[in-house]
Formats: sequence, C-alpha cells, structure tokens
Amino acid sequence: MMLNWVRTVAFSIVFYGLSFLIVITSPISALFGPKQLRRHVHFWADTLYWTARLIAGIDIRVEGDMPAGAVLFAGKHQSIYETIALVRVLETPAMVMKRELSDIPVWGWSARRYGMIVVDRAASAAALRGMMREARETLAGGRSVLIFPEGTRVNVGEMPELKSGLAGLYRMLGLPVVPIALDSGKVWPRKGPMKPGIVTIRFGEPIPTGLPRPELEARVHTAINELELA
Repeated sequence: MMLNWVRTVAFSIVFYGLSFLIVITSPISALFGPKQLRRHVHFWADTLYWTARLIAGIDIRVEGDMPAGAVLFAGKHQSIYETIALVRVLETPAMVMKRELSDIPVWGWSARRYGMIVVDRAASAAALRGMMREARETLAGGRSVLIFPEGTRVNVGEMPELKSGLAGLYRMLGLPVVPIALDSGKVWPRKGPMKPGIVTIRFGEPIPTGLPRPELEARVHTAINELELA
C-alpha cells in the first residue's frame, strides 16, 4: 500500500506538472489551426500514457476492432485516465464535456478550439441548440464523437442508467454507436492510491442507426458494462 502511495504522489507531481505546462501553452498551438492543436492534445495523451506506465505501472490493453470512419463512441467512465487516454486510442475524437469545464480559463477556450461539444446540465433550449451546432460542425469535419453516457465517473461495479444526451446525439448525428467497456477504476480508483495493472479498453459491436431510444440505451448500457458483468 505504501509503495502505491509513493507511485501515486510521484505520478501526480510529474504528470500534473507537465500538464500545467501543456495546458497553458495550448493557445499557442491553437493559433496555428485545429490540426496543430489536436497534435498538442495528442501529445498530452502520450504524456499520460508514458508517465502512468513508467511511474505508476499502468498500461493499456485494447480489445476489439477500431471502426473505420466517423462514429459515435459511448464509453464507460470510471476514472480521469480514460478521458485523456481515449484521445490517444481513438485518434483525437471530439468529446462531449460538461459546461463547468469549458469555463476554466485558458483550458476552456482551448477545449472549444479543439472541438469539444459542451453540454449544459440545465438542459435549456439554447444550450441544447448550442450542443447540436457544435456536434454538426464536428461531423462536417469527419471526426468521431466520444460521449460518456453515464454523465459522470462511477465506481467499479456501479451501472447507473444512461443520461439523455446519448439518445439526442444519436438521433441528430445519424451515426452508428460503438460502445466502449473499460475497467480503469481497478487501477485508478476515485479514492485511494493508484495501483499497477492493465486497463482493458474493449470496443463493442457497432450499433446501427435508426433504433428507438429504449433499444439503443439498453444495448449501449449492456455493452459498456460488459467487463462488469463478466
């Protein structure tokens, strides 16, 4: 246990120290256009991968086939790890994030320039229109979209009902959904130290367009919790 705390503290000092530098320099990359900013974000994801692997002893195993073309990824969310690691695995997709994050100075502006889709939990009509506009701009650029349909991080074993944002994006974008199951909470819990181990990221079978909301949500819910149900 003590060694895990030492690893966690060392990782935090190195990764978050580097992250501070990466975030405050992101506006410079943004000045050179979206592609350069996406490279900048990808570098941040690489930084997470290598610091987690070399300091905390955490690695990734990817199972299933990475789909070709633009899709709507729907992922399980157990830790901070996948919010950055999936940028690397999925090759810089646009991500759906809560409005509070977009209000962070520097980071929020850069996140929007990167192509983040902001969702307002108040779910006002204006906020919904803004989210849909950002999603359409992403789709026009040929990028995939990543959403964590449970809405927040959950502990290992928790399987809450999905939020409404998934069904709205699915209907509006007209993209197939690819569920992503993962078990990052086993090595990076919400409380306590990080633990050495392998994070499994598993692509589920694509879910076709045009399904009614209850069927879509049932299939996604089962697929993203596949590792929990095993």
